[in-house]
Amino acid sequence: MQSVATDPPSAALRETPASVGAAIAGGGGACAVAGGRMVGMVLWADKDGGLYFGRLGVDPDWRGRGIARALVLAAEAEARRRGHLRVHLSARLVLLDNRRLFASLGYTEGALGTHAGYAAPTQVAMEKCLTPTAWRRLLPN
Repeated sequence: MQSVATDPPSAALRETPASVGAAIAGGGGACAVAGGRMVGMVLWADKDGGLYFGRLGVDPDWRGRGIARALVLAAEAEARRRGHLRVHLSARLVLLDNRRLFASLGYTEGALGTHAGYAAPTQVAMEKCLTPTAWRRLLPN
């Protein structure tokens, strides 16, 4: 995932330990730890009939090692654990690497969205439909 300036600036820049803690307490999340420090994180919550995830981030020094992919897969595993058949997110239009990552994991783009105060779309909804665990056991390998 690349570092690209976004307009409007990412709300992630306003996160604090307290706000992240509240998000984890209210919905959950996962982190990747290496050498005793957090190098990646994703937050999630039940929303709109599925598991919504956001705040996916990986330390720039740790990018390109599959951490973001592993965190998305952790969100999908949590969705299945909760019985959801849908995982969704909102991606900034300018973050092409992020959108490509999600597409490579089976996410499809849907409706465009616009941040408050902007005339043109700034984000796109993406989602993936999950196969129910019970059905997967019946499918041939």
